[in-house]
Amino acid sequence: MKHAMQKLQDAARKFGPLCVGLDTDPSYIPENIIKNYSSPADAVLAYNLALIERIKIDESACCFKIQIAYYEAMGLKGMEVYAKTVKAVRDAGFVAISDVKRGDIAATAQAYARAHFKGDFETDIITINPYMGFDTLKPFIEYTTLANGSKGIFVLLRTSNPGMVDIEQQELKNGGRVLDRVGNELNNILSESKKEYPDEGCSPVGAVVGCTEESDARALRDAYPEVFFLIPGYGAQGGAAKICAILLEKCGGTVNSSRGILCAWKKDSELEEKRNANTLTMDDIIDASAKAAIDSKKELMSF
Repeated sequence: MKHAMQKLQDAARKFGPLCVGLDTDPSYIPENIIKNYSSPADAVLAYNLALIERIKIDESACCFKIQIAYYEAMGLKGMEVYAKTVKAVRDAGFVAISDVKRGDIAATAQAYARAHFKGDFETDIITINPYMGFDTLKPFIEYTTLANGSKGIFVLLRTSNPGMVDIEQQELKNGGRVLDRVGNELNNILSESKKEYPDEGCSPVGAVVGCTEESDARALRDAYPEVFFLIPGYGAQGGAAKICAILLEKCGGTVNSSRGILCAWKKDSELEEKRNANTLTMDDIIDASAKAAIDSKKELMSF
């Protein structure tokens, strides 16, 4: 049985590295479309389901990443939409990455792991914050084993936000940066996972590595050749495809684009007249998003 990260690596090689981020804020949907639904959350769900189906038809992405914060912000209805979105992604045959960035100690971490690897919010892979200590990773790693579901986790290593320098880039007294210490722990985990999955091409534990600086990209790809990367920062955050190409070498990775795809209708020249007249339809914005996904895949695969 393959673990979730191996399934994702296989999908990325077959369909290309694009990951579509469903960070679907209601403000990303035109107001005249929102008004056609009983609530903004219902409009978000309709958009998500339509885009998932379209991406499947176009074969333009290998997976979806669902950022839970946007759904939490919509309250109970939003969390229902979150659960239905994750299920729709998985039912469509895609690997679902739930961007939850959990990280806590002992029983609390165990509860977070149960919440996202079982039950109503069950997903394939989640993002994890390691900065309360590496012991906080253990309850999540337990779910990557064959006995507990063969799930996957992406550990924050080098994020794409400017403030990453405040902690991740800080030098340690015994040498190296904080992020290097995290990376070394990932290599240790990788060694252990090989005992569980000796024939797989990657570990079930991957790393989040932003694509906003070329020098770091080369250093991190070379330092962790056997770790599969989740690569944020491409598109709206300013990350370049040529930097992504570096991070996609060796073990590979998946490159996330959220706003660049979700908000593509705002820049689509063919929709200018409808934008000005407030007559956009759901089909219009889905078409724009689908085209943006195809264009992103082409760009990412051109290097």
